[in-house]
Amino acid sequence: MTDTTNVTEAATAADTIKVDIWSDVQCPWCYIGKRKFEAGAALYGGPIEVEYHSFELSPDTPVEYAGTPTQYLSEKKGMSLPEVEQMLERVTGIAESVGLHYDYDSIHQTNTVISHELLHYAKSQGRQLDMKERLLKAYFVEGRHVGRIEDLADLAAEIGLDRVDVVRALTAHEFLADVKADVAQAGEYGIQGVPFFVIDGKYGVSGAQDADTFAEVLNKVRTEKSEENIA
Repeated sequence: MTDTTNVTEAATAADTIKVDIWSDVQCPWCYIGKRKFEAGAALYGGPIEVEYHSFELSPDTPVEYAGTPTQYLSEKKGMSLPEVEQMLERVTGIAESVGLHYDYDSIHQTNTVISHELLHYAKSQGRQLDMKERLLKAYFVEGRHVGRIEDLADLAAEIGLDRVDVVRALTAHEFLADVKADVAQAGEYGIQGVPFFVIDGKYGVSGAQDADTFAEVLNKVRTEKSEENIA
């Protein structure tokens, strides 16, 4: 007698679309893109497996940067402060349109490499997606510091991870090699900006696209998978 439960699970696994997302914790478009992708996935409606990968937009940033994000972007991009303020006003408005309330007056500009190590730790515990959401909210909405081990351990504990073990892993840089591997993979793919979505290992979607765009690509992949199964 056939085990219908196992057959169903096997079919679901075969239908699941893998989505690999390169992003940075301090990337405003990455949080916006996350919301738009989630909306697109909801429109699509099929099973999806999401994995986040590390990308450092500003690896040269000190952990304790003394200035504001506005000052940092002015220095980095060679823009005037009014130009940066106008740019941030625009991105803040777009964030609001997807339900995100950015507070640039409270943001701590910092180096994000250890936050990426934490995301890999959380992945090893099966909690990467929860940790990603918590870090983005902490940085953009709550003005929390995401560059220091003790602060990151607090955030990890808030989603139920073992704080002591998080401090141990981050202090030992246990997952730094994984971060570097992600960055290297991004280079091999030619990724120069984030967010960047790799869908089913073959379609790349760059930037915070509209939900319909993500749903369209996911449906295209589902159709291709169905045709492959029939063949």
